[in-house]
Amino acid sequence: MRDSFVVPFTIIKLVEKNAVEFKLTKEFSRKHPIFPVSLVKPYLQTEEDKFPSRKNPPPPEIVVVEASPGPVKKIIKARKIRLNSRDQRQYLVRFKNQTANKDK
Repeated sequence: MRDSFVVPFTIIKLVEKNAVEFKLTKEFSRKHPIFPVSLVKPYLQTEEDKFPSRKNPPPPEIVVVEASPGPVKKIIKARKIRLNSRDQRQYLVRFKNQTANKDK
């Protein structure tokens, strides 16, 4: 029955208190159209369903981390950002034997 949750189906009628009759599509024609209410889930539209002409955003930019030029002398700034649904910290650091214009 797992494939039954693939597409939304139209409810034809409520059969008794604990069963629902659905209008099934052709690919599900061999299944019985009456299901227990406990298996029924509400259909939630996805962004693609709501806005079919909207194009997907380009994939995120790949950040290449360079090899560090040596040990860190001090952390100048720190910030927390949200990237790919996760909190991440970024640091602006000064390396030993480096000038301020080479801060990364």
